[in-house]
Amino acid sequence: MRKVTTIFAVLALGVTGALAADPAIGMWKSERVETGEYIHVKIAKCGDNLCGEIKDVVGNDNRTIIGRDIILGMQIKGNGKYAGGTIWAPDTDKTYSSKMTLKGDALLVKGVIAVFFVPGQNWTRLQ
Repeated sequence: MRKVTTIFAVLALGVTGALAADPAIGMWKSERVETGEYIHVKIAKCGDNLCGEIKDVVGNDNRTIIGRDIILGMQIKGNGKYAGGTIWAPDTDKTYSSKMTLKGDALLVKGVIAVFFVPGQNWTRLQ
């Protein structure tokens, strides 16, 4: 009986580890804005959800946003769909409801204003 319990425990840990590695986890590059700058965002697990932290700013001397959370509480819906989280817009210093869609190495990140979806940005995977 002890062997059976051990086998189930090992299998349970393996399944939990596989579920924890969501395909959106990693380093992402945002689209360039009109003035040419972009950011690098590290997406990681935060409890049962995903969060994103700004790791670098390219093409702009404003380093004050490095280390700031840009994505919070993004719920993993499955099949490359994420919703229920928020996204902070550094250029306006406003936070919006958000959703994301993952297709390969492209992540479409959209904010929601009232009931309208903002066109969003296609982010590219760096790692």
